[in-house]
Parts: sequence; C-alpha cells; structure tokens
Amino acid sequence: MLSMKAKYALKALVVLVQNGNKQMQVKAIASEANVPYKFLEAILAELKNRNIVNSRRGATGGYTLAQDSRKIMAGDIIRMMDGPLAPIRCASMTAYQACDDCPSENDCSIHDVMKDVRAALSSVLDKRSIHDLANFEPKKRKKAINA
Repeated sequence: MLSMKAKYALKALVVLVQNGNKQMQVKAIASEANVPYKFLEAILAELKNRNIVNSRRGATGGYTLAQDSRKIMAGDIIRMMDGPLAPIRCASMTAYQACDDCPSENDCSIHDVMKDVRAALSSVLDKRSIHDLANFEPKKRKKAINA
C-alpha cells in the first residue's frame, strides 16, 4: 500500500511541475497540494538529499525540481519514500531476501504471483513521470445507454 509519505512526495512534486518549476516555499506547496506542512518539510528535505529537488534558504527561498520532470518517475519516488515495490522481499528486484519459511522459490506459488504483482506495479509506475502526473486529464466515463 502506498504510504502517505510517498503520496505527499508525489503531490508536492506535481505542484512544482504545475507551477512551471518556479521556486516555491514549503507553505505554498503544502497548501496547494493539501498536505500537512510539517510532514512536507521532512519529505522535501529527503527529496533534496536524493537530488530530486533543490532548495534555497531565506525569505525569498524555496524549492525547485533538480531534474527534468520527464525524468523523475513515480516508481522511483515511491521506492525512495517506501522502499521496494514488491509486496514481499523474495519478489523484490532491489531488496531481495529469501524467505526463511520457503524451501524453494521455484516451487512456491506465492513467490510466483508476488513477482507478477511487482512486475505489474513496476510496469505502470516506472513509465509515469512526474510530468505525466502533473498533466493528467481525467478519463471521461461512458454513460450507460438505457434502451
């Protein structure tokens, strides 16, 4: 499940993109993204340490993206905030650990299905950039035709 930390990180980055990546203060980002200010401060500090955003201190300071928004993938941000996408460690590509209670992954149906889950998540999240999220257009729902 996506943590609030990862969700807020994505929302903050989307706000920066939607504002033309102009320098914005934490309070403005928090207000526009509808996220808690104090929590967002910690998230932005972590994103700064990971070279996703730049910051400038002072009264005229704020945050900007450190990279092109088309190169910042949703999957990468989620991994930074939450860790691996895989629902269990034995299915992870980045943090693999064998299960203590499983004699053979090759014979484990749970391992097999969780690898498929990880692959499905990755196939979506690693193809969607922050730019894509910022330019999202809701799909139009088809109205049911009553005969």
